Amino acid sequence: MKKGKIIKIVFFVLLFIFSWLLMWKTFRINVNGNLEIATKVWSDFAATIPLIRSFSYGANWPPQYPIFAGPPIRYHFVFFAVVGILEKVGVPLDWALNSLSAFSFFFLLLAIYFLTKAIFKSRFVSMTTCILFLFNGSFAFLEFFKKYSLSIHTLTDIIHHDSFLAFGPYYGNKTISAFWSLNIYTNQRHLALAYAVFLLLVLAIYRASKSDNKLSLNKTLLWGTVIGFFPFVHLPVFAMMEIALFVLLVIYPRLRKNILVIIALSLIIALPQIMYSGTGSFQGKLFHPGYLIENLSFFPFIKYWFLNLGFVTILAPIGFLLAKRPQRKIFLPFLALFVLGNLFQFSPEIAGNHKFFNLFLIGTDIYTGYAIFFIWKKKIFGKILATVLFLFLTLSGIIDIFPIKNDVYAEIKDGKNNDVEQFIIKNTSKESVFVNASYVYDPASLAGRKIFLGWPYFSWSAGYDTQKRSESLKEILGASDVNSACTLLTQEDIDYIEIQNPTTLEGIKINYKFFKENFKEIFSSPTTNISIYDVALSCRYK
Repeated sequence: MKKGKIIKIVFFVLLFIFSWLLMWKTFRINVNGNLEIATKVWSDFAATIPLIRSFSYGANWPPQYPIFAGPPIRYHFVFFAVVGILEKVGVPLDWALNSLSAFSFFFLLLAIYFLTKAIFKSRFVSMTTCILFLFNGSFAFLEFFKKYSLSIHTLTDIIHHDSFLAFGPYYGNKTISAFWSLNIYTNQRHLALAYAVFLLLVLAIYRASKSDNKLSLNKTLLWGTVIGFFPFVHLPVFAMMEIALFVLLVIYPRLRKNILVIIALSLIIALPQIMYSGTGSFQGKLFHPGYLIENLSFFPFIKYWFLNLGFVTILAPIGFLLAKRPQRKIFLPFLALFVLGNLFQFSPEIAGNHKFFNLFLIGTDIYTGYAIFFIWKKKIFGKILATVLFLFLTLSGIIDIFPIKNDVYAEIKDGKNNDVEQFIIKNTSKESVFVNASYVYDPASLAGRKIFLGWPYFSWSAGYDTQKRSESLKEILGASDVNSACTLLTQEDIDYIEIQNPTTLEGIKINYKFFKENFKEIFSSPTTNISIYDVALSCRYK
C-alpha cells in the first residue's frame, strides 16, 4: 500500500474517532438507566429529547412540535424522527442519537475533505482544511490570556479550562460569537448532516463543470428530489442550497438546464412541506443589515468579522487570488451566504443566521488551507510562517475543546426510575396532550406525549405564538370556575393536567385547591409531588 493512501486512511480513522468521542462525551445513559446530559447541551436537549421521544414512545404523525401541541410542526424533524424510530425498535437512546450524530459529523468531515481535494488536488490542503474546520480561528483566545497570563502553567490552564472563550451575543465577550466552537454540532445534532449534503451538492456541480459530460438525467433528478425533501430535514440549509443553486446557475452556463431542473423539482417537492408548516409568527425585520454588529458602519463591520474569523479574513482572500479561475468560482456560493446573512434576518432570532456563517466559514477554510499550503512550500521561512499562522488559526478551537472534555453531567431520571413517566406511558394514549408541570424535561415529554407549552424560547424561535399560549396556560392553571376551565381545556384539546407543588413554571400561579376539589386525580407521585388530573373524567358533565 502506498504511503499516501496509508496517511489518508489513518487521517480518516482519526476523524472518525474524534467524531465518535465528541458526540458520546455530551450525552449518555448511565448504568442506572438515567439520562446524563452534559451541561453545555442541557438547554438544546430540552427540545431534542421530547422531539425524539414523540416518535419513539408517542404517536406524532402528522407531526407536531411536541413542546407546543396543536399546530403543524415548524421545526425540521426528520433526523430526530429516525433516532426515535431506532429507539422504538430497541436501540438504546444514547446509541441511537450518538451513533447517527457521529456518523453525520464524520460524513461532514469527509465532504469537506473531498470537496477540497476536488478543487485543489492536494491531500495537504484537504487535511489542513478539515483541521481548520475542527478548531476555529477566531481571536477568542485573547479572552483566555486575559484570564490566564502566559506562563509555564499555560498548557495546564488550557487542559483544565471549563468554559467557552466567548459566547456572544449572550454573555461574556459579546463581540465574538458563541457559534464558532464545536458546541453547535453537539447541540444541533442534525446540522452536520445537512451541511454535508450541501457540500456534496457543490461537489457534484463542480465535478460536472470540469467534465465533458453534463450531469446525467438520473443525477439531476436525484438531486432535485433530495433537496426537495430538505425543508423537513433542515429548513435553513434547504434555503442555502437553493441560494447556492441560483449562484451556480449563473457561473456555469453549460449546466443551466440541469440546475434549472434541480431547482424546479426541489421547489415542487418542497412546497407541500412548507405549506404544511406554515409561515409562523415571525414579526422581525426581514432586512436586518449587520447581523449582530451594533452601531453598524464600515469599521465596526470589519472589526467584528476580523475578531470572529481571525486570520482567515486575510488568508482566505490570498488563497482565492492564488487559485486558478475555475477554482475561484466555487467560492461564490459560500460568499453569497455571507452577504445574505449580513443583510437579512431569516428567523425570529437574528442570531439564528449563524448557520449561514458556519457554512460560509467552511468555504473560507478551503481557501485558507490553500494559502497555508502555498506559504509552506516557500522553504524554511515559509514553513515557519505557515506553522505560526496555523497555530493562530486553531488556538481558539483547541482551547474550546476542553470545556466539552471537562464538562459535567446533569442527570435526568428516566424509564423505571421516573414514576410519573412510567404511569403516563402505561396509562395514557400515545396521542395525549398534557398541560405540563415543568418547562424542560417534563415527565410527559420523556414519555413521548405532547405538552401544551415547553420552554417558550424554543417554540418562539420556531415561529409559534408563545405569548398567546402563555396567557392560556396562566388562565388554565389559575382557574377558579369549573365550566370556564373545562371550556378552555376542551378548546385546546388537552387530555391531562400535570401539577407540581411547588411549581417550577416561572410566572405561573396555580390554584391548587381548585384542581384538588374539582378535577379527577388519577395519579400522584410522592417523590416529585406531581399530580395528574384527567380532563375527560373531570369535565364529562360540565
